[in-house]
Amino acid sequence: MTNPLFNRVEEQAIPISELNRRTRALLESSFPPLWVSGEISNLTKHGSGHWYFSLKDDKAQVRCVMFRHRNQYLDFTPKEGMQVEARVLVSLYEPRGDFQLNVETMRPGGLGALYEAFAKLKTKLETEGLFDPARKRALPAFPRQIGIITSPQAAALRDVLTTLKRRMPAITIVLYPTPVQGKGAHLQIAQAIQSANQRDECQVLILCRGGGSIEDLWEFNEETVARAIVASQIPIVCGVGHETDFTIADFAADQRAPTPTAAAELASPNRADLIQRIQALEQRMTHHMTRILETRMQHLDHLAKRLAHPGDRIQHQRQQLAHLAQRLLRAKQHRLDTQSWYVKQLTERLANAQPNLAPLQQRCTHLGTRLNLSIKNRLALARQEQARLSANLQHLNPQSILQRGYSIVRDAQGNIVRDSGAIEVGSSVNLKFAVGAASASITSKN
Repeated sequence: MTNPLFNRVEEQAIPISELNRRTRALLESSFPPLWVSGEISNLTKHGSGHWYFSLKDDKAQVRCVMFRHRNQYLDFTPKEGMQVEARVLVSLYEPRGDFQLNVETMRPGGLGALYEAFAKLKTKLETEGLFDPARKRALPAFPRQIGIITSPQAAALRDVLTTLKRRMPAITIVLYPTPVQGKGAHLQIAQAIQSANQRDECQVLILCRGGGSIEDLWEFNEETVARAIVASQIPIVCGVGHETDFTIADFAADQRAPTPTAAAELASPNRADLIQRIQALEQRMTHHMTRILETRMQHLDHLAKRLAHPGDRIQHQRQQLAHLAQRLLRAKQHRLDTQSWYVKQLTERLANAQPNLAPLQQRCTHLGTRLNLSIKNRLALARQEQARLSANLQHLNPQSILQRGYSIVRDAQGNIVRDSGAIEVGSSVNLKFAVGAASASITSKN
């Protein structure tokens, strides 16, 4: 089969530049982005921020370039002799005809044990049917509330909230906070999923966190998280890591998103198909322009190696330093302005919320006066009632009757004698007078 990029035309020769252009296009179209492993050698970090190095094993080596806009996102610093795994695009540097790999991202080598554990658990759960597409549920077209399971401090949360607000601001967001990294975080992630199902207030859940190494994302490769996702009655969209990252949670979820932002897009309805098309065209244009810029930047680096004067480089660095200093001052001033505006708002709210104490104090004084008057009146009535009761008590006091010459007669048992028939002649009685008492014997009775 004839390749259209190299149709044989014997009558006409093509320039070397055209040959290199066709070769580059053929390589980039024939080889999709893939992962390669090797040892770093001849590492050069150019003043422009781009890295040039070779990847080698015991039998071969290949030149590589990693541009500044890609290497600035690495979470480790590559060194000479380090074993790494790199996601690359096979390409050709046209001006010199050099075969090379354009590195998109890298990770340290030696992660085979984790990948083996990942593969074993994936096979086990897949055999049990946890990843079966027939089990998974479709996402609701118009959810009223969307739950987000992530850390409140995660950068992915800001991306998700921004995306949801842009796509459908009317949707209510419910956050189920949980750690997404560190020992034991998988238990708390599973607990957050169970809590969301118990509360049953959302129609779809987003499980998300930003990118990182395989160790950073390992909590999403735990069996506990996978089974909690499968047991969930609410559909779950999993957006963990970058586009190239895959976790067990991705396979167990009802929908897998390449990034947290994409998870928000899957969970929320789209307002216009035209926006999607524009975004797709923008991505294609950005990719194409990135390739062109990368080639131009690499060519510029090769020229700069021969033409750059040390004094020029120092001057350039001074300009960069001055530019960064200006940005720092502007950022500081912006921060101060924001905080001043916030303090002013709080001061106004405090002034509006401060109660008016004068009427309350006046009412308190008035109630105190009324209370004192009421107490005085109550005491006067109580004294009058006491005097009346004392008079009645004095009137009914038996001692008063005795003062008038009467006496109280009691038999030997101490019972009051009211009838002469209650005593017998010869019996003894006790007499109680107003002053003192006496004993008597009954000699006769009528």
